[in-house]
Amino acid sequence: MPKGYVILTEAIKDEAGMEAYGRASAGSIAHGRAAVLAVDTGPQVLEGSWHGNRTVVLEFETVEAARAWYASDAYAEAKPLRLAAADCNVVIVSGFEMPSRSA
Repeated sequence: MPKGYVILTEAIKDEAGMEAYGRASAGSIAHGRAAVLAVDTGPQVLEGSWHGNRTVVLEFETVEAARAWYASDAYAEAKPLRLAAADCNVVIVSGFEMPSRSA
């Protein structure tokens, strides 16, 4: 089963508010057994345009685990802090598993 990834792009309006969100969301991320793969304030845009000034990538064991984290009561407590402090785009994507090569 492929891993699930939550990708957030954040246009931060209130740095202190985002710091409060980070503290508030940390427990839900740990409880959801997610790995924080990236927090980048300056991704190199190769084509098109990119939203925001920070990008965060979280890895979950499955897409279902990512959905469960996003819908969890624990994350619901932190989410309003993020929404007040930044304009965000959030997506859940499924990881890719390379098909095995048969000889």
